[in-house]
Amino acid sequence: MLNRYFGLDVNGTSVRTEIFAGLTTFLTMAYIVVVNPLILGAAGMPVAGVAAATCLAAGFGCILMGLVANYPLALAPGMGLNAYFTYTVVLGMGLPWQTALGCVFLSGVAFLLLTLAGVRQLIISAVPRSLFAAVGGGIGLFIAFIGLRGAGIIVATPGTVVGLGKLTDPTAAVALLGLILIGALQVLKVRAAMLIGILVTAAVAWLLGIAHFAPGAYTLGDLSSTAFKLNIAAALNLKGGLGLSLIEIVFVFLFVDLFDNVGTLVAVTKRAGLVAADGSIPRLNRILLADSASVLVGAVAGTSPVTSYIESAAGVAVGGRTGLTSIVVGLLFLATLFFAPLVQAIPAAATAPALILIGALMMAALAEIEWSDPGAAIPAFLTVIMIPLTYSIANGLAFGITSHAILKLVRGQARLSDWLVYLLAALCVVRFIYLAG
Repeated sequence: MLNRYFGLDVNGTSVRTEIFAGLTTFLTMAYIVVVNPLILGAAGMPVAGVAAATCLAAGFGCILMGLVANYPLALAPGMGLNAYFTYTVVLGMGLPWQTALGCVFLSGVAFLLLTLAGVRQLIISAVPRSLFAAVGGGIGLFIAFIGLRGAGIIVATPGTVVGLGKLTDPTAAVALLGLILIGALQVLKVRAAMLIGILVTAAVAWLLGIAHFAPGAYTLGDLSSTAFKLNIAAALNLKGGLGLSLIEIVFVFLFVDLFDNVGTLVAVTKRAGLVAADGSIPRLNRILLADSASVLVGAVAGTSPVTSYIESAAGVAVGGRTGLTSIVVGLLFLATLFFAPLVQAIPAAATAPALILIGALMMAALAEIEWSDPGAAIPAFLTVIMIPLTYSIANGLAFGITSHAILKLVRGQARLSDWLVYLLAALCVVRFIYLAG
């Protein structure tokens, strides 16, 4: 039955291989169960509840991807999207996290409608790959900056805006230890390097008395602190209706999720040999529909948008070729649900190194940019630099898309078929004017 449904023989794989591939992928991305709750916890959300929501959303998304699209793609709340949720939407705009979850749900509805209408596919074809890569690199810098600041390695200074912190401070010292440990494990190609590094660093922090944790009795019912807490009505009433605030939030969630998905899809499907002869990705609509549904479920459960993970390539590297790999990952995330409250024991000193090195891994996308071509390099650079320096993924996107459109006009390369790019650039200009008012 499994062979027929997933096409195991056709794809040159077996149940045993798919299970091992699923376990490998899970181990490489299990860090999200620890990191995501602590990032969203900074927005005031209950950490244990977010951990449970992370497991539920990831479990649902992976299983749906496997059943509907039959791809070895694992999904979970996205890094970068969770940072935007916390540091821009909640802390920057001052929205309650319940309202922000309402925005995530609305973005999921938008994802679904745009996918059914074929618009997401249009955006994929309209936006240059250099901007996709630049967004990934910019978010990597953003996440690394958050980790460095959280560890106290970088601090605010009046003269130079930022400066080096006191590295002998216990939190900074333990974070640096974790940075070295995770880096060493990754160099040695240890599959669960990130997770092992977080746990070992946390143990050191506990031994030194930097972190404290008093575990108490809990049930799965206690983890409902974030489930069904989204406030859609408040999201719709931002600034008196469907104003620029809501549009901007949904726009960023849409684009970052879309860029994450496309980059991951291209990388993983190429690695697995699943790309069609003409370069297209078979069953693309099914992949995007599974992603859209996962965003909706994640918002209801209580987490930031769900997206595909590049760590899926780890499972592909050991032979994963079908959706059975993804289903195994999903089942493992659901099993982790029973241990979700324990993430409260993980201190910032242990998660900061993971954030820094996740940022480093995301910088690999910048290699895809043709830096010798100013038409590609300038928009890409503006995107990369503006995301961390303005503490906003939206600003980086807006600078990149607008400059790309302007440079195409200057070069005389404007085409009627590029209408969507110019529409997006016009919306970005309107946004800048609105923010300056």
